[in-house]
Amino acid sequence: MHIFFSGIGGGGVGPLAQIAKQAGYDVSGSDSQESVNTALLKKQGIDFYIGQTAESIAELHARKPIDWFVVSSAITRSNPTHPELMFAKSHGVKISLRDELLSKIITDQKLKLIGIAGTHGKSTTTAMIIWLFRQLGVPIGHSVGAKLSFAPMGDLQRDAKYFVYECDEFDHNFLAFHPYWAIITGIAWDHHEIFPTRDSYISAYTQFLNQSKHALMWREEVEHLGLEPAEKFEIISTSAPDIDRIALPGDYNRQDAWQAILIAHKFTKTPIDELITIVDRFPGLKQRMELLAPNLYSNYAHTPEKIKGGMLTALELAKPHNQKLIIIYEPLTNRRQHYVKDEYKDCFAGADRIYWVPTYLAREDPDLKLLTPEELIPYIKNNEVAGPAKLDDDLLAKIKQHLAQGDMVVLMGASGGGSADEWLRKHFVS
Repeated sequence: MHIFFSGIGGGGVGPLAQIAKQAGYDVSGSDSQESVNTALLKKQGIDFYIGQTAESIAELHARKPIDWFVVSSAITRSNPTHPELMFAKSHGVKISLRDELLSKIITDQKLKLIGIAGTHGKSTTTAMIIWLFRQLGVPIGHSVGAKLSFAPMGDLQRDAKYFVYECDEFDHNFLAFHPYWAIITGIAWDHHEIFPTRDSYISAYTQFLNQSKHALMWREEVEHLGLEPAEKFEIISTSAPDIDRIALPGDYNRQDAWQAILIAHKFTKTPIDELITIVDRFPGLKQRMELLAPNLYSNYAHTPEKIKGGMLTALELAKPHNQKLIIIYEPLTNRRQHYVKDEYKDCFAGADRIYWVPTYLAREDPDLKLLTPEELIPYIKNNEVAGPAKLDDDLLAKIKQHLAQGDMVVLMGASGGGSADEWLRKHFVS
């Protein structure tokens, strides 16, 4: 079967293309531009072209008929007349989002799915589970929405019995799956264009859990979802004493690690003490308090809960060295700001200085007013230490000055082309 991936350089589509190839499918694809991800795919021998035109896909289809066209939600929502999508429709090619194909691969390969879901913490927890399994020499398949230093974002090892997957709720992606074990990290209403009410968000998670054979959850999330305790639920406490034995910085990181340890223990029977030792060596993942240069970090944080988690970790790292904590904040999507602005409050408590840059725009509602840094800053309690900024030479000079003084500088922001993360890497990562 020939499967074509439109937007193959994307963080979700690219790893799936690699997995599909390893599963034995004939794989090809396209993207609008070269990127780090497409360079990795090229090294892995995956066939793709740059320039998403009807002529290009028609020429490929004539040489090698396409059986299945996988497309990202970004294309189906923002560009329903995309030329490749229109070609696939007009030529009777099967079309689906990535979730349907991955679900088929998991079923066909007879893999037990370990599905990690949550508004925050799911990427880190997924990566930690992958780390533990690989360090123990247990063959697995996996897909995670962040770059790993110790493995590709998507992989299907020979003789794998388990598949570890970051189950994203966006566009109801996770409802295509029926995990053998579901792990719920932390839940806070998000993706408001998909889930217009808090109840609709909770309902989706409830359905996901109903589709799962077993589930590992924090007590707080059981209460949040209004669930009755059931035999399928293993309910754990954030005050479990073993969590404090984990040496990783940040309460949220230690909690993520504890869930990863419990799952690895269930599947491998490895002693908890040994798993704690292994997880303490976890090398981290891109944009999760990632060290870009001495005292300069990038942290993907776009909801109040993620910001608070990042702040706790940053303060824990800064305190032993009596460092001032400098925050660069880039909100993710204007649409989200209209929902979360009232929740900012004490998110940045402990920051000595906050540079608030314009919101990173993606999949926006053109009818919504564009909220500026000047309009959003008053929503935080310590707004006296915050001020508007731009990704320009002035901010660059201030960052360099802070670093020269020994301050810790942390970006809380988005990712992708044109983001503050990309801007920082351009200037500080060789």
